[in-house]
Amino acid sequence: MAGILAWFWNERFWLPHNVTWADLQSTEEASFPQAEDLYLAFPLAFCIFMIRLLFERFIAKPCALGLKVQANGPQKAQPNAILEKVFTAITKHPDEKRLEGLSKQLDWDVRSIQRWFRQRRNQEKPSTLTKFCESMWRFTFYLYIFTYGVRFLKKTPWLWNTRQCWNGYPYQPLMPDLHYYYIVELSFYWSLMFSQFIDIKRKDFGIMFTHHIVTVTLITFSYVTNLTRVGTLTLCLHDAADVVLEAAKMANYCKYQKLSDLLFLTFAIVFIVSRLGIYPLWILNTTLFELYEALGNFPALWVFNVLLVVLQILHCFWSYLIVKAAYKAISKGKVAKDDRSDIESSSDEEETVPRSKTPHSSITTNGTGGANGTNGYITGGTCSEEH
Repeated sequence: MAGILAWFWNERFWLPHNVTWADLQSTEEASFPQAEDLYLAFPLAFCIFMIRLLFERFIAKPCALGLKVQANGPQKAQPNAILEKVFTAITKHPDEKRLEGLSKQLDWDVRSIQRWFRQRRNQEKPSTLTKFCESMWRFTFYLYIFTYGVRFLKKTPWLWNTRQCWNGYPYQPLMPDLHYYYIVELSFYWSLMFSQFIDIKRKDFGIMFTHHIVTVTLITFSYVTNLTRVGTLTLCLHDAADVVLEAAKMANYCKYQKLSDLLFLTFAIVFIVSRLGIYPLWILNTTLFELYEALGNFPALWVFNVLLVVLQILHCFWSYLIVKAAYKAISKGKVAKDDRSDIESSSDEEETVPRSKTPHSSITTNGTGGANGTNGYITGGTCSEEH
């Protein structure tokens, strides 16, 4: 075990030339980041999660009800033992052959069976109230930590001159405010790592999971190697757009469509400017070029930059989705439904009574579908789901 630890913490990998871990041990004169400090993030992550549960129940939920947010979940499918057995034991998305077989067995038309499975899938989804409470919690945290980050960075010399991130590196003392900022951010992302398995599931779950892993790794990596100055810039920059996004989602859940659209378009601008403009020109420029000029080459530097570039790739992916949604908003006059929405819908969603396979029923089905003409999409606001 000692040999493995010695290999893992090899100074020639983690630190610049002629620097050792002994040089970065905290003393009475100066305190430096220590790897064991990061253990604080785990109990704090649990505390943040418990605070979230209390916040959602005693603050967010009353606010949602006061704003007339819909408390009921999606429409439930009517009980049917045969379809329920297929849904739970075989498939939630039956193919055409199975649909035809069920149609003959139940004497229902295929559209009615498709509608039943759609409603059955939807009834496992969270209500608008649940989604509002989650967004309000995230909005509150992001607003707090972004405000804290701005107030902290205003007092630092590296906010406007990124070369100051490397002045005296790695012998840069750890300030109490910076330590608090880092540990709280790391704890929050650890809490997201754990809670995302019980939170609202979206189609980009895998992308978000990758994002959380990269973020936690970056925060941990930069703290251990004392790359905390540029780390604070990165954290604050990313929190800015998240505040606006969560506000837009809350407005959408409250059915304030115009406010929601305005906030979403504001979010799109902030996101693209910060993630595709400021981030590469400000953050990547200083880590790829200014850091190399100041300190030369060492392996940890390139690992750090690879993680930052992976984050930029995720920015590009999300920017594509945001630009597509913003284009729809401008061309159609309102923000269109999120492609990753976790609620399925159809033109005949309101019809709950299954129809037998009679000629009269078939005519009714076709007529109703043609009258609605929505092709299964409901305009609701791209910001209704997480990006």
